[in-house]
Amino acid sequence: MESKQIFDVIKPGALTTLQDMGREGLQRFGVPVSGAMDKFAFQIANILAGNALNTACLEVTLIGPKLQAMASVTIAITGADLEPKINGAVKPMWSTIRINKGDVLEFGKHQSGVRSYIAVAGGFEGRTYFGSKSTDVKSGFGTPLESGTVISGYPSKEKKGIGLKKQYIPIYKKSVKVAVVEGPHIDSFTNEERKRFFNSTYTVDANSNRMGYRLKSKKITPVNADIWSDAVPLGGIQIPGNGQPIILMADRQTTGGYPRIGTVISADLSKVAQLVPKGEIRFYPVSVEEAQKRLVEMENFLSVLEIFRKYF
Repeated sequence: MESKQIFDVIKPGALTTLQDMGREGLQRFGVPVSGAMDKFAFQIANILAGNALNTACLEVTLIGPKLQAMASVTIAITGADLEPKINGAVKPMWSTIRINKGDVLEFGKHQSGVRSYIAVAGGFEGRTYFGSKSTDVKSGFGTPLESGTVISGYPSKEKKGIGLKKQYIPIYKKSVKVAVVEGPHIDSFTNEERKRFFNSTYTVDANSNRMGYRLKSKKITPVNADIWSDAVPLGGIQIPGNGQPIILMADRQTTGGYPRIGTVISADLSKVAQLVPKGEIRFYPVSVEEAQKRLVEMENFLSVLEIFRKYF
């Protein structure tokens, strides 16, 4: 299918990048996974727009871009509420929106969360690196949006309007509780240090980014800080030499040599991805079985929504 020019970038926003689900299966070659930070909101945006779940979207961070439509398209905006507007009028999120040629999409005041996702029916065009369109600036895979550039895509026919009911829309809070599966380096921490970890309230450092969320609170001291470097998972919680945890996120390095006290469960990663700087986070332990149960519930919700969308 031949691509069409969709948006003229008037302002790029603080950090607006093209993201899909990431580069799976390449960590053993030193290639970071990357992809959308909040995969739940990302996939819902695509479902509402009538796309396949892994279709690349624009990930908007805190300050949104200003885009002028160069073609009439159907879009959906999910994730953080950054007050999206079309021609100055505030538009609803978590639902499809029709934009006509010449309309201007921009964002107003920050309301909640950190990252919004803009999906366009038919998908965006973008250069593919190792099977993914995801932007990873540090690895040299793509670049953030810049003023004066044009975004192209494959706009499909107008989709019938659809939206999520209010009870299904996530509420992004400034203080969250997050479930963690302990390990794999439990032996590197005393019982006292493990209790301190789960009984402390952590503050998100302003230096946090797509690689990792740096946390501040009481120091956690490993008994043994020297471990063999191993592959690091999404949501892994490293304890470096300064005793301040780091939650590894989408653009994380492929291996690490710091002990990991636990891993944030997949179903709670969106809470972390949407936690604002200076936001607060507390951890509580769950079993692997509980983590799997919550992930299955989330995947079932997405599957039902995807099936429902096919009828419209």
